[in-house]
Amino acid sequence: MSKLTLDKAKEILSKHTTEAHLFTHAACVSAAMGAMAEYFGEDKEHWEAIGWLHDVDYEKYPSTEEHCHHVREFLEPEGVDEEDICAIISHGYGITTDEVKPESNLEKSLFTVDELTGIVHAYALMRPEGMDGMSLKSFKKKFKDRKFAAKCNREVINQGIEMLGLDAGVVMQACIDGMTEHKAEIGFPGEGA
Repeated sequence: MSKLTLDKAKEILSKHTTEAHLFTHAACVSAAMGAMAEYFGEDKEHWEAIGWLHDVDYEKYPSTEEHCHHVREFLEPEGVDEEDICAIISHGYGITTDEVKPESNLEKSLFTVDELTGIVHAYALMRPEGMDGMSLKSFKKKFKDRKFAAKCNREVINQGIEMLGLDAGVVMQACIDGMTEHKAEIGFPGEGA
């Protein structure tokens, strides 16, 4: 089995997902994962592919009882290797499943940025400049305001940051940087667009 590529991840997700907001979320998490890979000196495209595909079973199985429980049946027939399947399942640890605990930096990063990108995205949507020029300081204020993007679970994010053993600012900045780099894919126009 070959390593999961971003093109392959996009091809697989499009077979199981139709809702636009799920593709936006896939793009956000993929972008953040790429930035986390760069931080750790890992394979950026591979991490982006995992991020893109992390919610492969969500549209069909959105409930907390089911999400992440069907990843294997969707991905094994596509030839995705066991390590990548486990990495994707691990983002639901303690939320939808206890099957795979995040152990690697890739798994811990996915667990953390899944929810964190939701807050970054919500903040970008309310800023006239979108992703451009988003500062860590202003983002942290939004993060502390629990009424803002209230559906994004801060406990999960903080748990993930703790697992990574990094300063929260490092992880938040990586999310901002990754999503800014991919802002067009996420739905924010570039200059002159």
